[in-house]
Amino acid sequence: MHRGESQGTGKAVAERLLALENLALRLGYDFYDLGLLDRALRHSSYAHENPDLGPSNEQLEFLGDAVLALTVSDLLLSASPDSSEGELSRRRAALVNARQLAALAKSMDLGNFLLLGRGEEQQGGRRKPSLLADALEAVLAAVFLDGGLAAARDLTRRWFGPLLHREGDLAWQDAKTALQELTQERFKASPVYLLLEESGPGHEKHFQVEVHLGERTLSQGGGPTKKQAEQEAARLALAVLRQEEPEGGKGG
Repeated sequence: MHRGESQGTGKAVAERLLALENLALRLGYDFYDLGLLDRALRHSSYAHENPDLGPSNEQLEFLGDAVLALTVSDLLLSASPDSSEGELSRRRAALVNARQLAALAKSMDLGNFLLLGRGEEQQGGRRKPSLLADALEAVLAAVFLDGGLAAARDLTRRWFGPLLHREGDLAWQDAKTALQELTQERFKASPVYLLLEESGPGHEKHFQVEVHLGERTLSQGGGPTKKQAEQEAARLALAVLRQEEPEGGKGG
């Protein structure tokens, strides 16, 4: 599929190519190598079952996370040049939260373009927020590799520009950032996250994380990814510490 990596033969190739071209139209980006977009949509469960058809999207997801942080930071600096570093960090965390990414992926029907293994397909993988968020990051990485930083920045602007004017409606704040700010302000210390357990098969992982402040255990949280488990643990820790806030000011 070069424009890209091959994906089966005959009719299957033509149908996949048409699907990728339709998605590229939705993205507003004309790929030179559609194989990059195909790879961005190839879940690890599919790659495991079809090892001869190319790697999964995991490496692109890793790259896309970094490209997203950079391009959203650039977008926020352009929109709010007088904002403090802390305010910019909070706004970026709200914009690139996994649930917000999943919502964007759903808005472009990204789930229908995913390549999934049989087990993941049967378990409703096309609707899983964590899987959709990861795929969106991988798609951004594919655009970056195909067209460079300018192309990735344009895509980020189209995705997140409209959200800048209604950030007050974004309910999904970054609990880890909020916990870090609270513990630094009140205790001059940072929380530490420990992975307690990783269980389940590859397509249905569960992570259990514990968050500590010094020698004190604040809370535990679980989730289908380590990031989500840490966010849940941070959210619960915030609730504990906010209940303990002394009257008339902050403790030390």
